[in-house]
Amino acid sequence: MTTQIFMASTLYGAATLAAALDSGCFDAADRRILLVSNNAATPETTPSLDVMPGFEELRTRFDDVLSWNETIFPFHPGGWSPRVDDAPMWERYLRLAWGLGDDDVALAVESIQVHPALGVAQIFTDAPLTVYADGLMSYGPTRNKLDPLVGTRVERLLHLDLVPGLAPLLLTEFEVGAEIVPTEAFTKVLAELAGTGAGLPDVEGPAVLLGQYLSALGILTAEEEENLHVRMLTGAVGLGHTRVVFKPHPTAPARYTSTLEQEAEKLGVELTVVDTPVLAEVLYRRMRPALVVGCFSTALITASALYGLPVARVGTETLLERLTPYENSNRVPVTIVDALLPEPSEPAAVTERRPGTGTDALASLVRAVGFAMQPKILPELRPAAEEYLRAHLDTGTRRYFKKRRLTSLGLPGGVPSQLAFLPRNATARRVVRTARGLKRRVGRR
Repeated sequence: MTTQIFMASTLYGAATLAAALDSGCFDAADRRILLVSNNAATPETTPSLDVMPGFEELRTRFDDVLSWNETIFPFHPGGWSPRVDDAPMWERYLRLAWGLGDDDVALAVESIQVHPALGVAQIFTDAPLTVYADGLMSYGPTRNKLDPLVGTRVERLLHLDLVPGLAPLLLTEFEVGAEIVPTEAFTKVLAELAGTGAGLPDVEGPAVLLGQYLSALGILTAEEEENLHVRMLTGAVGLGHTRVVFKPHPTAPARYTSTLEQEAEKLGVELTVVDTPVLAEVLYRRMRPALVVGCFSTALITASALYGLPVARVGTETLLERLTPYENSNRVPVTIVDALLPEPSEPAAVTERRPGTGTDALASLVRAVGFAMQPKILPELRPAAEEYLRAHLDTGTRRYFKKRRLTSLGLPGGVPSQLAFLPRNATARRVVRTARGLKRRVGRR
């Protein structure tokens, strides 16, 4: 007997799995289990994907649906992992609790480098692994050095072709091959969900704004995030749109829309807030937006690549500056959106859906950023990074790199090696502070 366990934490991820199953990306199995994990900071107050509108349409691909949260209660899925010595005990427990018996188990998980996916992989020590990509992060490097006992079991990476021609960097250190989930299969699954979400507003051709709840990640403050939403609104209005639909992040608090509503009233804009937790792609099919505006949401790329909608990005330069540490796994998604998509201040580029850069140039940029993020995981990318920086580092591309990072790695664009000692030299820092103080005093006179 063979049992396949598919782990998912988002409706988008479950839809990706459904498309992969529909297109024959997985071998036949005697039993298929969808293991649902609610990774929200407070799962008790946030709906799990298996109660969201549209889940029942995806449910048909699986024999059983189980909850990882219930299995490990009271621990949080993102913060719990089995102790090494306890892994055999946990496997016996799960086999009994889930009725697996002596079945051969195969796993399909997202975000293998972190929990909960990593913990499940560590429990089923003999199970072959398929990693599937939930969004743009597959184009970036593996965020942490993965235990070879896990990494060498990954047989392939399944991903959507969101940026045609761009190859994922995820798990390439283990020579994992990437396979594309057919776009037609994914859009067919999304079409099944189009009728879900009772109570969705009946609006035709609006501008859709995508919220992301970046303050929960510590990237922006709550006030800055509200201002980001206002910038999205003013950008849409500047492009001539007077009907706007705002789709907040499912876990964002309700107060995050108050500032936006006040600004919409000032501008005389008809603003509708979507409270139903549905995929953005459902709105695309139901409303056929005239414009989609966001920061770096994957849904921005699907709007353009899968539905041919005009899109605009707001706030990516700020995020490129704010993301810390440099190896933050959001850096490559932000880089891709910033390099590919126009701002609302570029109306012709928005209307004509004109990409900001070509596929080859984007691939070179992503490889360079990927090496700068994870030089120990992807040392073979150093020559490509050096070549890119020598040829393309200028005022337009400087925002993708930090001078301190380039310096520490000895890459072009950093402080010359003979001057690299200065930031760590106490005397030099004292002289600089004195000079700055003199400059300020002279300026006041």
